[in-house]
Amino acid sequence: MKFTRIVYGIAAAYGLLVLPPLYFLVDRIGREAPPPIAHPEFFYGFLGLAILWQIIFVLIAKDPVRYRPFMPLAILEKFVYSIPVIILYSRADSTPIS
Repeated sequence: MKFTRIVYGIAAAYGLLVLPPLYFLVDRIGREAPPPIAHPEFFYGFLGLAILWQIIFVLIAKDPVRYRPFMPLAILEKFVYSIPVIILYSRADSTPIS
């Protein structure tokens, strides 16, 4: 379980370092990656949910045996975002998204 503690601890630390500053960058994101965010409630909702998952990672890292049932959900949480990003990135050159 030491490996599990380390992996989830690193995931939680990274997420808690990277995500909160995004609360203050919504306008900059709109300028650098247009179009501007038209519905900030979705942006902030996604961000809040992502931070919540980082807290769940902290719980799993503290007691992996107790929170073992959450581990498949935590893995799915990563795939729900990363798989669509990979697909969209791979299609960006050949298929316009409209």
